[in-house]
Amino acid sequence: MLYLALGIILWAGVHLAATLRLGVRDALIAKLDANKYRGLFSLVVLVSIGLIVVGWRSTDTIHVYDPPFWNSPLTILFVWIAFVLMAASAPANNIKRFVRHPQLTGVVVWAGAHLLANGDNRSLMLFGGLGVWALLEIFLISRRDGPWEKPEAVPFTRDLKIALIATVVVVILIMLHPFFTGMQIQMGG
Repeated sequence: MLYLALGIILWAGVHLAATLRLGVRDALIAKLDANKYRGLFSLVVLVSIGLIVVGWRSTDTIHVYDPPFWNSPLTILFVWIAFVLMAASAPANNIKRFVRHPQLTGVVVWAGAHLLANGDNRSLMLFGGLGVWALLEIFLISRRDGPWEKPEAVPFTRDLKIALIATVVVVILIMLHPFFTGMQIQMGG
């Protein structure tokens, strides 16, 4: 459980430090340069993901609550919605006209879907921790950046491309899920 907690704390800490503009980012860029800073940031993120995976797989599972949507197609639907939102963060699309922070909102939906499907201690730590981090980021970024200026409408085909990309990613992740988590996703209700 220690590695899991450290991974979540490292992930949240490095992202929150950048969001809060504590001067760490600027100081590192001044010392290293922008490319080396991005490399260092990416390395820290990869280490945090590694700690999360190792922590997840090495933590003994303790039942905490009975999830309402265990083994439910609704969980897959929520995860798909989460990945549509995450995919909508980069290109111009109409989703950004309705959701100010699509990537972080996607993390919240993804975390919530997993909390509805898993009622154990490590799920509470991982998905609860990342969900809280994403909500905090949404609040802090919105406060930092001020009023939201909604983007202009774009052709609907861009939204369809995002949905298609999200679908492909979710299918791949369903297939790879047992390798990362040790848990098979079952599609039955």
